[in-house]
Amino acid sequence: MRVLGLDVGTRRIGVALSDALGLTAQGLTVLERSTMAQDVEAVCKVIGEQGVEAVVVGWPLALSGKPGPQAPRVEAFVQALRRRVGVPIALLDERFTTAQGERVLLEADVSRRRRKQLVDQLAAQLILQQYLEQERVRRDR
Repeated sequence: MRVLGLDVGTRRIGVALSDALGLTAQGLTVLERSTMAQDVEAVCKVIGEQGVEAVVVGWPLALSGKPGPQAPRVEAFVQALRRRVGVPIALLDERFTTAQGERVLLEADVSRRRRKQLVDQLAAQLILQQYLEQERVRRDR
C-alpha cells in the first residue's frame, strides 16, 4: 500500500512517498504553494500518478500539544483535499520534524541554499516514516 506524506507549509509542500509495502518513506518532491485549488490539484495529481491509497499530513502542534498558529491553514488544506480524493487522510503530530530535517542536512554538510530546497521534503519523509512505524506497531498488536 502506497502512502503519501505531506508537510504543508506557508510557501511549500514537502512530499514523500512510501514504498509499495508501506515500510519505508522516500522524499519525492517539493511543491511551491500557489492558490488552495492549485495546491490541492497538484497533490491530487501526485496521488493519481503514484497510486496512493492513504495520505498522512503533518499536524502543526505547539509544544503544549495544542494546535499551533499554522493549524487552521493546514486544516483548511486537509478539508479541501478530502473533498477531492477518496483515500483516507490522517493527521500526525509534526513537532520537530523540520528541526530534525535541518539537523540531518547540517550533519551531511549540505549547503544553506540546498538545505532550503530539501528541508520540506525531508520533513515530509520524517512524518511519513513515523506514520508507517506507528501503523506497523498497531498491526502487530
